[in-house]
Parts: sequence; C-alpha cells; structure tokens
Amino acid sequence: MPAPVSDSSPSGALVLSSSVDREVVYPIRHEVKPPIARLSISWARGNSFRVSIFKQQCGDNSAGSDDGEVGGQVLEVKIRNGDTEISAAEFRRIAYGSVSPFALLQSRKNMVLGLSKMSMGLSQFNPDGWEYIAEYSKDVSSILGNPKSLPSSAIEDPLEILKRVEEPACLKAAWELMDVFYADKQSHWWLNERLVDWLAEYDSVLSTTQSTIHSKLVNFQKELDDLQVVEDNPSYWDVISSALAVGWQEIVVKMLRLHGSYQLDQLSNRETENGLVEAVALLVSKMPRMRPELDSGRLGECFKTKPDFTKAWEKWRSQITKLDGSAFWVHCAHVQTREGLRNMLQIILGNVESLSGANCNWMELYISQLLYVRPFTMGLESMYNLAERCMQLKKASNTDRLMRLMIGILGESTEVVLAECSRGFGPWMVTHAMELLTEESDQVEVLLHEELYDLGGISIEELHRLVYAQVLCSHAFTWQIAPIYLTSCAKQGIGFLETLLYNQPVQHNGMLLKNLEICRLYELDGLSSNIMKIAGVYHWKHGRKGCGVFWLRKARDEVRLNKIALQLFDSVGKSISDESFKQWEGLIELLGSESKNTGGLEFLHKYRDFKKSLHHVHHKGKTTGVVQSAVDSLIALMKNPSTPQRFWLPILNDSLKLIDWHEGPLLNVEQTNLLLNKLQELSMARLRPDFVESDLSPLALSSIRLALAKNLGRAFLEG
Repeated sequence: MPAPVSDSSPSGALVLSSSVDREVVYPIRHEVKPPIARLSISWARGNSFRVSIFKQQCGDNSAGSDDGEVGGQVLEVKIRNGDTEISAAEFRRIAYGSVSPFALLQSRKNMVLGLSKMSMGLSQFNPDGWEYIAEYSKDVSSILGNPKSLPSSAIEDPLEILKRVEEPACLKAAWELMDVFYADKQSHWWLNERLVDWLAEYDSVLSTTQSTIHSKLVNFQKELDDLQVVEDNPSYWDVISSALAVGWQEIVVKMLRLHGSYQLDQLSNRETENGLVEAVALLVSKMPRMRPELDSGRLGECFKTKPDFTKAWEKWRSQITKLDGSAFWVHCAHVQTREGLRNMLQIILGNVESLSGANCNWMELYISQLLYVRPFTMGLESMYNLAERCMQLKKASNTDRLMRLMIGILGESTEVVLAECSRGFGPWMVTHAMELLTEESDQVEVLLHEELYDLGGISIEELHRLVYAQVLCSHAFTWQIAPIYLTSCAKQGIGFLETLLYNQPVQHNGMLLKNLEICRLYELDGLSSNIMKIAGVYHWKHGRKGCGVFWLRKARDEVRLNKIALQLFDSVGKSISDESFKQWEGLIELLGSESKNTGGLEFLHKYRDFKKSLHHVHHKGKTTGVVQSAVDSLIALMKNPSTPQRFWLPILNDSLKLIDWHEGPLLNVEQTNLLLNKLQELSMARLRPDFVESDLSPLALSSIRLALAKNLGRAFLEG
C-alpha cells in the first residue's frame, strides 16, 4: 500500500526545472562584499561548474582598509535536472550495483550472437530472449531498493489507514513502469492489475507534483483522530470512493469498518444501514482479479484465464446491479451513508462521471477505466486513445516526468520513451532502459542499432552508452566502471577507453595497477605497454629511478632502457669506486640480465659481474678459482665492444692488483697484449676533441703501464 508523503527538502544543489518556460534566477550565496569587480564561470568535473567572484580593489590599497574582508571566493555549483532525491553517494551505489546485471546481459547477448554466426540451433542453447531481459530488469530493480516498513507499534492501530513505509524513489518508480510494459512479457495478460499494483506503491511519488489519491489519504489520516462520527464527514466518503476507483480494496474495506453503525450501541438502531455498508464491503472484498495470485492481506478473487474471469466478473457485476436496485436504500436514514455507498456502486459499474470525480489526475483515471470500464483489455490495444481521453477529462497545469514517460510508452514511441528517460532521469536510466526496449520488436532493434551519419557513424544505443560512460569518468569514484560500458561500444568505445586510461595519473601505484588490470581484462596489450612506458618515464624524471626502470622493464622498452644506461654512465662518473658502485648496483639489477639487451645495458651487467668478482678477491680469500673468475670478468669486459672507452682506464686501475699479482702472472701474453692495445687506443683517442679525460691522477696511467709490462715479462718467462 502507498506510504505517507515525505516532507524532506531538496539537497541544496542547483535544480534546473525543465517544466518552467520562463527564466528563473537561482541565488548563489557567497561571502564577498560589494562592489564586485569580476565574475568568472568555468566548467568543473562532472555536472558542476566553478564560479569565481573577485572584489573591487580600493585605489589606495591601504593595509587596514580591507582588514578581515574576503577579497574573492571560488564556489562549485552542482547542476541537476530536477532529480534531487538521489545523493551522490546513492548514485554511486546504483552505478556500481547495475554493472553486474549489465555485463551479464551483454555476455549472454554476445554468446547468442556467436552461436547464430556459427549457424547452430539456438533453441537448445538459449531460451527466449525476454527471459534474460526479465532477469536483468529484476536485478536492476533490486539494486534501486525496495520501500522498507518504518518502525511501528506491536499493537495494530485500527485508525491507521496507510502502512508506514519509506518514501519510494522516483527512479525506482520509472524503472518499475518500464518493467511492466517491456520486461515481463508473461504479465501482459494481467497488465491492468500490474498497473494497479504500480500505482499503489508509487502514487506517493506523483504527490510531489500532482494532486493524488495518496495525498488525500495522508491528509484524511491526520484528521481521523479528531473525528467523532466519521460517516458525517464528506472527506470520509470522498477518500473511500477514490481508493475504490484505483482498486485499493484493502483500504476501502478497512475504512468502511470504521463506520459508526458497527459500534455495539448503534447496531440495533442502524441495522439496515450497517447491512448495506457490510454488503458493499463484502462485494468489494470479493472483486474478481485477473492475475495469478495475491499477496498476503490483499483482497479479491484471482482468475488466471480470461473465460473464468469473464464469467466471475459478470456474476459479480450482476450482484452489484442487484444491490444498487435494492429497496433497502429507502430505509437507510443516514443521507451521507446512502449517497456515499451508492456512489461507490456507480464507480464499480463504470459510471464515467463518478470515476472522474473520484480521481485526482489522468493517470489514476486511466487505471480506473482499465479496472471498471475495460476490465477485459489485454496488452496495449487502444490504450493510447484511452489515455488521451483521460487527459482531456483530467487536465493538469504541469506534467510529472513519470506521466510523460507513461505517455511515451502508451504511444509505443521508442524515441519519446528514450527522450523522457534521458530528460527526466538522466544517462543512467536511458542507458540501462534501452536493454528493455531491444526485445520489443525488430523495428525498435533497427532503430537502436542503426549507424547514423548525423551521430558520427554510431548508433543511438552507442551514443547513450558513451554519454553515460563520460558521466562515470567525470568522478574519481566511478571512472573504474566506465570501461564496462565503453567496451560494449563497437565504434568509438575503445578509443574513449584509451583516452580515459591515458588521462589517469601514473604516480600512484594503486591507480597504475588498476589501469593495467583493466587493460588485461580487455586484452589491450599495446595500451598496457604504453601506460607502463609512461609510468617509467614519469618516475625516472621525478627521481624515483628504481620505479622508473621497473616499469620500463615491464614494458620491454629497450630503447629507453639503453638511454637510461647511458645516463647511468654519467651519474657513475669517470672514476668507478666501490662507494659509487653501491649507489647504482640496485638499478643494474632492475635493468635485467637478458641476453637480448645490448649496448650500455650489456656493459652494466658485465661490469656488475666484474665488481662482484673483485669484491670476492679482496674480502673472501685468494683461492685460485676466485682470482681466475675475476680475471675472466676483466678480459670479458675489455673485449666487449659495448664497454665505453672512457671507462677503460678506471677499470684497469681497479684491476691493478690482478695485473700485478704477487704470486705470479694471472694474465697470459695474449691477454696482456689485449690490455696494452687498449691503452694504445686510449692514447690515440686523446687527440680527438670530444675525448673525456678521467679523474684519475697522472701517475695512474704510468702505474698501469708498468704493471702490464711487468706481467708481460713474467708471462714470457713462464710461457
């Protein structure tokens, strides 16, 4: 049953009402005192913009003239299209919750499409498509929430007409309305009853913009405690008639039982009157309902087939007609009771004037017509014409967005439905509601998926998905789910996704790993490699060299790794000491030791092995194996063409102990000649203008020459 109207106020955001044609001025509160010199407006993230206000500066600019006053202020103003009931946090909850149903439905569609391309029999793999749509609609509806009963007394209040529940959301009401007409194909045979259920749950939503039966019930509930004789109050019969007109039998019967003739001290004096009230209440409670079943506490008799329902309806209507022509009305002394009950019978009999007077707006009148005038209507046959007649009888000064959506649905105009979804409920609604429309007909399928030149070669479906994805991308908390919708856009989705991921900051590892995971999920290997390259360059430029090398290695960017190796040469300097080696040894480890690395990288790896060998010679003993390993590393390093010439002399200087080994020559004649030739090349290179002199002392070269000459002589003697 409907719940009382909530008195909650708007959230304070700037609301742009599309129902008002005239210009509206929205005040913006600020702390800048006049005169104001300049006003600047710029777009911010999402659906908001920044307003910068600057105060007029005084000519003297005295220190004490503006003491304590604000010289300017920047405000962020959020724009909303009339929907103030959903907060930012609630929107994020809905956005995240609807991802799973949407992704599951797309996966199923892709599976069916793949099977159809393989020319396989789909009947054994896939049921009718509407079953998937119905499950999808149900999942999304559960995400939008269900009204919860508010805490109440354990003892039921006999004067409580309405159940106390939370105010339902307009977005939920719109989705349920779409579900009634598009998603649940099995319920079309009892569409009238589904509309009755929908109005019972969401009539309070219409109360915010329209006069409704629900608001009449709420107002009467407030007066009820002060009424001594309810049947004497005209509002009592007015409210009962209105509730009966839209099929809320439970409320009707409960209110009839509040009639004064049920009091023990009144039964003997008002027996006929009480009998008429009870007869009407009994007939109302036995109203035939063409529906599969009723929830607990609901009144009526259910029929699942049209013949059974027609037979029961005719029998029930004959009982109503018989009671209406009964002679007992003459003996009913209470005028208000007699007139009120007979008006109720006229409503049941489908009297247009009585129905029109009992309803507050055209949508309620429309459902009343379906209940009592056209109870055998199944599907959408002639429904739009009926709605037009109801709108003529119940003209409204302004139209609610739910009503506009209803008109589009009844008119079977997909363009109008999409426009009203977008206009009244935003990109989320139109993006997810399109999935319900695709199963409507082949014509709708073509309309939504046809590539249009005016839209840049994309379809209407892809356009709305891209718009919704941009809304998600505009907020730091929702951009992560935008790829789900972008990847479902065949034409421009991947391009937008690449732009989105490229624009994400790479300085935070958590954000970077999230980007890479998105690339992995959607098999965007090239994009993943580029993002890692960007991260590597960023970290290197900002001094986090280890992180930079790590990400460049992950991206297999050999060009930049070799450039980094060349920069390492400069950072190491011309004199390679043990202290400087410790500072960049970790970077060499990160650069990797794969054989495919060439140039500077190969030199750094070999130099790392050489330094480790020298370290073992100096600190871990002088065994033959350790010493010979150091010599092999030295020769391999000097033979390698990737070893920069400016490092030859420092390397030989570090190897003096090996060259002038006191126990005997470690280098043979050929190896010694190799090192002497390197010294000779180095002497010739000094003649070039671009030669870089080492920081070693002038005696270092002489010491190296002397050690090599001594080792050469000893090698000749021993050879």
